[in-house]
Amino acid sequence: MSKDKKDIEILLIQDSKNRWTIPKGHIEPGETAKATALREIGEEAGLHHVEVLTWLGKIHFKYRRMDKLVLMTTQIYLVRAVDSHEIPTKEKWMNGIRWFKFNDALNAIEYEDIEKLMLIAKKKIRSGEL
Repeated sequence: MSKDKKDIEILLIQDSKNRWTIPKGHIEPGETAKATALREIGEEAGLHHVEVLTWLGKIHFKYRRMDKLVLMTTQIYLVRAVDSHEIPTKEKWMNGIRWFKFNDALNAIEYEDIEKLMLIAKKKIRSGEL
């Protein structure tokens, strides 16, 4: 994000099915959701110099794993990269990773629930709340 908070960029990963989304993952035993967010960004994006700004909300979704329907809840945090020289690196299972201008990220993201939380994040950033 630029100093004047006008140029907001969002880091998205491209999964093995070419869908753009945000880094996310499972909470390990004894780990908080916030700690999971930081760990997953490190693991999935190679960004280790980040700070959590605020919690944005929860997303509930379901998917099929083999013959079972899995129900998931994901806690979403707004996180800022604090080292502008740190370059995102993808994991082997990903097809891509890159920074998007905010509106381009909205167009690329595959999940409407995440889009809504991105708009909340933008409002918080622009209002000076963070």
